Parts: sequence; C-alpha cells; structure tokens
Amino acid sequence: MYYEASDFLETADNDTLRQIARTRKLTREYYFSDYENTEKRTAILRELLGSIGENVAIDTPFHCDYGKNIFLGNDVIINMNCTFVDNKPIRIGNRVLIASNVQIYTSSHPVLPEERLVNDWRERQTTFFRTYARPIEIKDNVWIGGGCILLPGITIGENSVIGAGSVVNRPIPPNCVAVGNPCMVIRYFHTNHEK
Repeated sequence: MYYEASDFLETADNDTLRQIARTRKLTREYYFSDYENTEKRTAILRELLGSIGENVAIDTPFHCDYGKNIFLGNDVIINMNCTFVDNKPIRIGNRVLIASNVQIYTSSHPVLPEERLVNDWRERQTTFFRTYARPIEIKDNVWIGGGCILLPGITIGENSVIGAGSVVNRPIPPNCVAVGNPCMVIRYFHTNHEK
C-alpha cells in the first residue's frame, strides 16, 4: 500500500493523550447521564463532537478517541455499542441509520513490519509502531447494518445499504446494497426518495 507522509500520525504525544482523556471523560459522563434528560445529553454531545445536526440520537455505550473529528448531519441514529476511531474526520450525512456494534476506523497500521515498527522509538520518545489515518464519509440516506466494520479512507455513497456484518475496505457507490467480507455490491436500485 502507498502512504503519504501526511497519512501518518503520532498517537502518544502529550497533546493527543490530553485530548483522549477529555473524550473519555465526556463519553463516561454521557454514558451515566439520565436517558430521559435529552437536553443534558445533547449538551454533552455538542461539547464532544465536531458538529451535530438536529434530531440526532446516539445510544450508549458509545466510544470514540477524539470526538472533535466526528461531524453528524440531521436525523442520524447511532445505536448502542458503536466505536468510532476518529484520528481523521468521520463525516456522516443526513438521515443515516447506524445499527448496533458498528465500528468505524479511520486509522490502521502498515502491513509490512519494516513499515509498521519503529526501531528508535525509545530515543524518539514515541510509540514502537506507526499509525496511519484516512478520513471516512457516509453520505445521506445510508443504512449501515449491525456489526459492520468500516476501514480507513472509504466513502459510502448516498442511499446505499451495507448488510450486517460486512467489512467495508473500499468505496461503495450510491444507490446499492453491498454485503460481505470484503464488502461488495450485490445489487443497484433506483430511488424516487425526496429530500
């Protein structure tokens, strides 16, 4: 795989660790908030996330690394036990359904050990491995089934459906149903849906 220098990031510097600690505090506060206190829960999400539209529901538990790199449109449902590893932006459009146990990973590690491992990490005071990250975008009207995994750099096109348990490792076009590991289009459809 080809990497740009800008794909790589440091995951254990002091600033990053402070940001992650802040996020853990906010997600814990959100988890323990009264489910019926929508005003407080929305206020926590507004502090946690990069942006949040109207009529957004995120069930608990919800896990993320930074929060500030997550941007949600209007009418978004994120069901329980979802994990968003948001080292790079995760952009989610309007009218999106995300089922339980969905994992969205903007980051990963090189496959080859000579690219993944850092020999002089102690001297550099860094981690012993390299991490790269690429943004993920989920367009309007998408439904992502339970237990799906979305890998770095992918886009899911408008109106598409990702079948439960799929591993998405490449872009998915609009107006289709895609399933499997790796996730592949099994059919296209036409829609008259009005926005």
